[in-house]
Amino acid sequence: MIVTTSTDTPITDTEQRRKRQNAVDHARASVYLEGFEPSEACEQQAAQLIAGEIDLTEFVKPTR
Repeated sequence: MIVTTSTDTPITDTEQRRKRQNAVDHARASVYLEGFEPSEACEQQAAQLIAGEIDLTEFVKPTR
């Protein structure tokens, strides 16, 4: 799958996955720096986001 940006530059799945992994790594570091630890459910959701199984909207959607 190829995704285009606002400049119409193709972005490969590999690049998208790397960007999602980088974003999750930074978010995880922030959580740890605040003295917290992500739950197992949060880690599972992060893995789904990195794999492209869910999008950012679904990832940040509050759980009930």
